Amino acid sequence: MAQNNGRWVPINGKRLYIEFQKTYENQPTLVFLHDSLGCTSLWRDFPQKLAEAVQCNVLVYDRLGYGKSDPMLTHERPVNYLEAEADVLDSLLAALDIDNAILFGHSDGGSVALITASQYGKRIKAVICEAAHIFVEEVTLKGIREAMGAYKTTDLPQRLQKYHGDKVEMLFKAWTETWTRDDFRNWNIEHFLPAITCPLLFIQGEADEYGTMEQAEKTVSQVSGTASVFSIPGIGHTPHKEAFEVTIAAVKSFFGKSELARS
Repeated sequence: MAQNNGRWVPINGKRLYIEFQKTYENQPTLVFLHDSLGCTSLWRDFPQKLAEAVQCNVLVYDRLGYGKSDPMLTHERPVNYLEAEADVLDSLLAALDIDNAILFGHSDGGSVALITASQYGKRIKAVICEAAHIFVEEVTLKGIREAMGAYKTTDLPQRLQKYHGDKVEMLFKAWTETWTRDDFRNWNIEHFLPAITCPLLFIQGEADEYGTMEQAEKTVSQVSGTASVFSIPGIGHTPHKEAFEVTIAAVKSFFGKSELARS
């Protein structure tokens, strides 16, 4: 996304940084939801390339506390913090007058996409989950603990600072301390899934270091709309980076089968 598309939108008294490119009349808007350490910049050119491939408009934004958005008030999060993120996303879509969104969510951004489609389905035409979480697995906690070790022993804080500035420590604690808390172990959003009626594609790397295929299989088995899993052997937690062209091809195929774009 070109930086000159960037601006800030006030939501609930806080500024969220967005990049919104409206190129195609009467076409859906692909909305990209980043992961626990992500932001607009870290998507790199994937949103633009995917939007061109399926001829959609594109919105990427930084959640509160990430990238160029305002900082979080505290690193302490309630167990249902991702449900609150879905509320924020609905408010953002309303502020931008987007009522034909196709959500592309990565990791916990995928979880936000699922909750949003369940709670605010009128605005959502389809969901593409990439390595989303619907419950906590031991492999997820193992990956997070390894990230905590890397944060202490490598240049990870400095690399993250390039994208998040002085918000790095707070957002890292918000992610790692929340997910490894005892009361978060039973976090589960499966009860939201039956209310999802739009088409859904779940992209999952079979070598994902943060989740197993069970996340994908349990999701598609419980939603009410048409749903499928696209699994990629040998690929980890970020298919859009590790298997760029394969991921774009999978989404293009999903669009064709779901008749999401104008012919």
